[in-house]
Amino acid sequence: MTTRVLAIETSTPASSVALAEGREIVSSASRVDRRGHSSFLVPAIDFCFDQVGWRPDDLDAVIVDVGPGLYTGIRVGIATAQGLAAAVGVPLLTAVSLDAIALGAATGRRHIWALVDVRRGELAVASYHPVPGGVVKDAPAEVVTPEELRAALESDPKDVLLVGDTGAVEPDVLRGLHRVKKGAPRYPHAETLIVATGAALEADEIPHPDEIRPLYLREPDTQINWAALESDPWAGQ
Repeated sequence: MTTRVLAIETSTPASSVALAEGREIVSSASRVDRRGHSSFLVPAIDFCFDQVGWRPDDLDAVIVDVGPGLYTGIRVGIATAQGLAAAVGVPLLTAVSLDAIALGAATGRRHIWALVDVRRGELAVASYHPVPGGVVKDAPAEVVTPEELRAALESDPKDVLLVGDTGAVEPDVLRGLHRVKKGAPRYPHAETLIVATGAALEADEIPHPDEIRPLYLREPDTQINWAALESDPWAGQ
């Protein structure tokens, strides 16, 4: 039986949803609006269902990007995916924004560095090497400053393709790095989430619901602000 899946992507300013039957994308929708995840998501899902004549209970699985990325966007995506998967009784799979960006990069040989702007002057980054049919991550993702990113790129002996939200990096940071080329995509897309999780879905490698949580890589802004108030009750006055 062909598997029908819905993918939800809201970890960056670009929100997107996609439906696939097997490995074929049958409908998708996207919009770039850093504050518009919640207003976009449900109408976009309805639009995609209407396009192909599906109902939610036609789904066999739901996929959601858990980050890293924008705190509110990630929460909106996970909450929507969890609610829909629970309502129709299908498994929920997770994908990582950096993995999806790297997988969508057009390169034949260059070492891939994917980045996501996580605000406050910091970037979530991870490096990958291309292999036939995909990419392999070199090490866990981490949060760095633009200066730390430059140092990492300088120490990479290979030709580099830098993908993701490179617009968040000032031109001076990359100046003089002649082996570094900027490329696409800028943001992850729901269509790529389907590719990224295809093997796990086929192998029935479904995470336990308790394992599905946001991948922030650092304390979200709201928690950090609460910690400051706890240490200084008058800080917010």
